[in-house]
Amino acid sequence: MGLLDRLRKEWFIIGIVLVITFARLEPSAGVKGGPLKPEISITYIAVSAIFFNSGLSLKTEELTSALMHVKLHLFVQIFTLVFFPAAIWLFLQMLSLTTINEWLLKGLQTVGCMPPPVSSAVILTKAVGGNEVRISYWISVYF
Repeated sequence: MGLLDRLRKEWFIIGIVLVITFARLEPSAGVKGGPLKPEISITYIAVSAIFFNSGLSLKTEELTSALMHVKLHLFVQIFTLVFFPAAIWLFLQMLSLTTINEWLLKGLQTVGCMPPPVSSAVILTKAVGGNEVRISYWISVYF
């Protein structure tokens, strides 16, 4: 395999290394209010691009089929948005009786009430060969 073929195959890793190197050399480019405007480009453009890219890879038949599983969707949403935060709250009530730092408990409470990260859910589901239509639907419901 020639060098050019290797570069084409490993373009993503090479790109990550280049971006990290650039960020290390010029960190002011990514600060709030800087030339890249991360408060706009990340918040709106990058998140929209992730959803758009995921949506392009979905098959219409699979999406329609996934929408028909109403009981499954209700279970996942109730588990994620009601049961899990309630279980975390009970766990934190028990931990508050110990000498654990109050701010650590507040941080655990915050993390316990957050839905799973968008990008990792889509990427990991796709990586293990899971049904990305369902995960994309769940994510779109959360956000």
